[in-house]
Amino acid sequence: MDLILNRMDYLQVGVTSQKTMKLIPASRHRATQKVVIGDHDGVVMCFGMKKGEAAAVFKTLPGPKIARLELGGVINTPQEKIFIAAASEIRGFTKRGKQFLSFETNLTESIKAMHISGSDLFLSASYIYNHYCDCKDQHYYLSGDKINDVICLPVERLSRITPVLACQDRVLRVLQGSDVMYAVEVPGPPTVLALHNGNGGNQDFIFHKSTMCFNSDSGEDLLFGTSDGKLALIQITTSKPVRKWEIQNEKKRGGILCIDSFDIVGDGVKDLLVGRDDGMVEVYSFDNANEPVLRFDQMLSESVTSIQGGCVGKDSYDEIVVSTYSGWVTGLTTEPIHKESGPGEELKINQEMQNKISSLRNELEHLQYKVLQERENYQQSSQSSKAKSAVPSFGINDKFTLNKDDASYSLILEVQTAIDNVLIQSDVPIDLLDVDKNSAVVSFSSCDSESNDNFLLATYRCQADTTRLELKIRSIEGQYGTLQAYVTPRIQPKTCQVRQYHIKPLSLHQRTHFIDHDRPMNTLTLTGQFSFAEVHSWVVFCLPEVPEKPPAGECVTFYFQNTFLDTQLESTYRKGEGVFKSDNISTISILKDVLSKEATKRKINLNISYEINEVSVKHTLKLIHPKLEYQLLLAKKVQLIDALKELQIHEGNTNFLIPEYHCILEEADHLQEEYKKQPAHLERLYGMITDLFIDKFKFKGTNVKTKVPLLLEILDSYDQNALISFFDAA
Repeated sequence: MDLILNRMDYLQVGVTSQKTMKLIPASRHRATQKVVIGDHDGVVMCFGMKKGEAAAVFKTLPGPKIARLELGGVINTPQEKIFIAAASEIRGFTKRGKQFLSFETNLTESIKAMHISGSDLFLSASYIYNHYCDCKDQHYYLSGDKINDVICLPVERLSRITPVLACQDRVLRVLQGSDVMYAVEVPGPPTVLALHNGNGGNQDFIFHKSTMCFNSDSGEDLLFGTSDGKLALIQITTSKPVRKWEIQNEKKRGGILCIDSFDIVGDGVKDLLVGRDDGMVEVYSFDNANEPVLRFDQMLSESVTSIQGGCVGKDSYDEIVVSTYSGWVTGLTTEPIHKESGPGEELKINQEMQNKISSLRNELEHLQYKVLQERENYQQSSQSSKAKSAVPSFGINDKFTLNKDDASYSLILEVQTAIDNVLIQSDVPIDLLDVDKNSAVVSFSSCDSESNDNFLLATYRCQADTTRLELKIRSIEGQYGTLQAYVTPRIQPKTCQVRQYHIKPLSLHQRTHFIDHDRPMNTLTLTGQFSFAEVHSWVVFCLPEVPEKPPAGECVTFYFQNTFLDTQLESTYRKGEGVFKSDNISTISILKDVLSKEATKRKINLNISYEINEVSVKHTLKLIHPKLEYQLLLAKKVQLIDALKELQIHEGNTNFLIPEYHCILEEADHLQEEYKKQPAHLERLYGMITDLFIDKFKFKGTNVKTKVPLLLEILDSYDQNALISFFDAA
């Protein structure tokens, strides 16, 4: 069955955060529902549709930014009460807009995530989790890394309270009271949690594709989405997790921000509705084996912050309702756009259309008049002698993350209004990679890196309606500094905001849970008069994905994997001591140089010792070998394409060519596209091998920089055994 959904834009509020829009349950099946949404202006708005227009039920006054919005009520009754989290306060409203609760939690940080279950309230700030019952403090937990979302398994079905935290360090922490019952390691940083089917997995008997089947009746089934776009189902039992299924992000779509369960297909089985930060809306149905299958997807122009299934536009027509970053509430409805009209209906439809056009014209005239008024007011206030700064403010939703698949960073910039241009400046050497879905025109300016440390200056000029820009950046390990993005939107008067992103010394390393302890490891040991907090701050400076706050306890161990070379790093440190182990000598060399520099800045005397494992050099070269061989072959094929095409034109056919050259001609476009996507890839590998060669002998106290030209000659006529022999002989 093909799923056809038509888009309807209902209204726009202010900028919205993740999970701040809900549909209030209707009094009868498939009746129209009210939508309630909270925005960054602190306004809660509830509206319904009347005669094709959005009509407000209630609207609150502005206040602190709303970070979360949830529905609640007595367990096993319709969840009609509205709860919002703003700063450190929880407020409750009836569906008519009457406030019945104002609860100040006294949290030192703003609330980031919230879940409501009957009289139980589960909250998390950046690192702190709190459980309240009837507004009385029950349990508390301090997480080792940032908490992105919180949920509780359905207490009405399990007769136990089981909160689950989604943490940035790729872990789901299952709590019992104030303690961690167990931790579940997941394939990416989890950003959103949802109960499967809305209640942990329970559905009644369903007749699905001529097969009578059950979905899980445990109430323990939990869905989660990750920042790198993976979606998975896991069962949270009292003893251990049971993994059900996982969907990889093969199409390289955005991170998942919201999930809901709703039967939009109409086959009696609830489907999965997924919203992503690149604007993609997806619908997954379930086959006979209860495995998810993609049935529908549609791209919106900005990130999807909330998603709900229900009925808003018209009775009996199901739809997917989404809210976007800039505050649009949009429906993807099953209601057909072109209605079949009988003999007497056509005049009625035409009249409805004329009324709608007239209404839109009146609204447009009113908005134009309002803009003129505000522009005059701005001119008067800016020219006044007592005028304060009248620079217009605008929100930017930005994300700077490392991609494991291609060892590059994604920089995503999203603005609540159209972007005019973005200027990218870097004081460290980086490469800008092509992004297929990026329609902006890029131009590069010449830089004087020697006099002012300016290695990159690029301008992206956006099309008229662009609100979201995605860039890909590849850095070089060992070279660290700051990347700056100057964002200028299409608003008057012209204004600009700057965002800064740190390129770390070991920028291509990613946190992992396991490493191979059998690899040949090099060890760097630091001792001195430094505190646990100081050595932790050095690790934060050197490596990505490390929590800013020092973890609880006297000692901590973090594992990392290099996303480009697959080498490993083990970092263990406590007060007065730090031990770093890696199978790549260059990683140890970078850490030694940077940590020495940071300690010297703070006037801390460090005792540095190291143990170098000669076998690790050959091991690292073998890890580089397949990548280097592939890139050399790719470069060779690309160089041959023009000559082969010229032969083809000159001779009229290519029957005389060997099969290998035939294959190159057939794949010419693909080969050139792949080569274009990876600029300086070969040079990057040459640089890593050169660094490895220099670092190996640096630890022996020998300077071998004069031998680098000979090393490059060997790489140009690459042979793995010859390269290893050169490393051994030098």
